[in-house]
Amino acid sequence: MSEETGAAAPRLDLREGGQRVFAHALASTTVVAVVNATMWFAVTFWVYLETRSVLATGLIAGIFLAATSLTGVWFGSLVDHHRKKVVMQASAAASLSVYAVCLAVYLLTPPELFRDPASPVLWGFVVLLMLGVITGNLRTITMPTLVTLLVPEPVRDRANGLVGTATGVSFLVTSVISGLLVGLDGMRSVLLLGVVVLGASIVHLARVDVPEPALVRTRAGDAGHGVDLRGTLRIVRGVPGLPALIVFSCVNNVLGGAFMALMDAYGLSLVSVQVWGLLWGALSTGVIVGGLVAAKVGLGSNPVRTLLLVNVVLWTVTIVFPMRSSIVLLTAGMLVFMLLMPFAEAAEQTVLQRVVPYERQGRVFGFAQSVELAASPLTAFLVAPFTELVVIPSMTDGAAADLVGGWFGTGADRGIALVFVVSGLLGLLLTTAALLSRPYRRLSAAYAAGAAGTGPAERRGPSDGAVVEVPGPHPVAPPLPAPSGADPA
Repeated sequence: MSEETGAAAPRLDLREGGQRVFAHALASTTVVAVVNATMWFAVTFWVYLETRSVLATGLIAGIFLAATSLTGVWFGSLVDHHRKKVVMQASAAASLSVYAVCLAVYLLTPPELFRDPASPVLWGFVVLLMLGVITGNLRTITMPTLVTLLVPEPVRDRANGLVGTATGVSFLVTSVISGLLVGLDGMRSVLLLGVVVLGASIVHLARVDVPEPALVRTRAGDAGHGVDLRGTLRIVRGVPGLPALIVFSCVNNVLGGAFMALMDAYGLSLVSVQVWGLLWGALSTGVIVGGLVAAKVGLGSNPVRTLLLVNVVLWTVTIVFPMRSSIVLLTAGMLVFMLLMPFAEAAEQTVLQRVVPYERQGRVFGFAQSVELAASPLTAFLVAPFTELVVIPSMTDGAAADLVGGWFGTGADRGIALVFVVSGLLGLLLTTAALLSRPYRRLSAAYAAGAAGTGPAERRGPSDGAVVEVPGPHPVAPPLPAPSGADPA
């Protein structure tokens, strides 16, 4: 019971109204995420097995991160300026078309052209396939806006936890499918699966009616159907501490680029591709469990603090698991990651859903994605060649092997492990500094000051998709004091 009104506290019930629609949208997005992630995992596994090049896997990670960063703001504007269901269907249709073309290219290309890591045919195929994967990010940006649209504010953190659970399910299925199909049949079966499943998902979502408010456009500061980066920046700067949160996530992802570039090479140096895929499938149950726990208990009264404390644990684990060349330690470390990942993702989404107006959320989510990943491609592109050309030789019979090899171990896998340890140390220092910072305290206060009713219902116009013009740019609801010019945020 609510202490103030005596009414029953809101609960997440996926059988009711908008929450039922949210469940259908989440199921559809999960299926499409499985296909897109399978393509990404599979092409990474396949390229490494064909070429045995760590540099090649790092380049694939860099392509993904660069494309995600460059398209985030544009994708966010598409989400805000079009009906959400239309955006989701268009995303799936575009990916389906790309995968069909890739299947034809794969079947018509002589296999030996895919074994040369410098082959233009190989990289043309990889880039084309990754375009299909990147298009799926439209749904990633759309989903948190649907949480705001369809789920009551008091239980949005739990809905975001369910999104994390869906991510875990997609990882679970993706890892198993990718490892087994690539090991048995290369990319052919992976591409066939993608075409069939994406087609089915389009048919499913076509039968779901998503109740959407009018498309909102302001007369001042909104560039109609354009990207409107200036208006988005104004919204971000208007929330005390929010720029600092986005910058923190950006730097965090810079360090996390080491995982993107090196984790598959590290794991495949310890076990076979089939075992690696099955292992990730098993580990992904941790994301499911973590997401369910987040959906059950929520994120506490301060999701900003939850986000940073989770990062403290994750970077500590990053320091510990590479200390020995052991699949057991790697598995234990990744299980902790999987369990806590939904809390971190849900925390950032919950903060943005409260402090950013609904009609701007697509652009702000896209902007945050672009900024947070902006430097990650550079990390991925640099870490892989630096590790292969400098760290691994040094840890094999060079200066690093002489310095720490006696207790840390030597060889290629220990070179990769050393990069993980250094990344973990830097990440832990960054997170500790963030917890002690003024922007952290200001954003926590801004979240606490946010009104419960920040969803679209309070501003909803006709639900026929018409464009409604309102007098000027919407302030953050409720209005918050502008940050001081001297504030580091």
